[in-house]
Amino acid sequence: MFVFAVVIMPPIYDVFCEITGFNGTTGRVDSSQTYEVKEDRKIDVSFFAMTMGGFPVQFKPKVNEMEVVPGKFYTTSYIAKNNTDQIIIGQAVPSVAPTDAALHFKKLECFCFNRQVFKPYEELEMTLRFVVEPELDERIQDISLSYNFFKLDS
Repeated sequence: MFVFAVVIMPPIYDVFCEITGFNGTTGRVDSSQTYEVKEDRKIDVSFFAMTMGGFPVQFKPKVNEMEVVPGKFYTTSYIAKNNTDQIIIGQAVPSVAPTDAALHFKKLECFCFNRQVFKPYEELEMTLRFVVEPELDERIQDISLSYNFFKLDS
């Protein structure tokens, strides 16, 4: 039972969240994917950044907000700076609100896909490339994308 709860269940939960958008988890898309562009619709996407306690890295979005058109791909970035004289390893976890929007917020490229290694006092600009699918419910006009960065031991 312990092995099931600790080893098997987390990957199943991650897949479930990615497929359903549960818990604000976003999906991935590859570069061959195309969408119908809805030029007549605009959505405001706000970007937020947080760090877990004890994570000595400054972390912030390069821009706080973008107006996007569903079906078009956009690129932005987050800035992170290691404030120590040690190598720091971290991982960012995304969350999208409202939860219904998570199903239609897809990432082509994201720093959150991999762990990040910060050299002493190093500043990194980390890329995010995304699309909001045109199937997003018309009632949703605003989307918030938040990342929580936490420290990894190795």
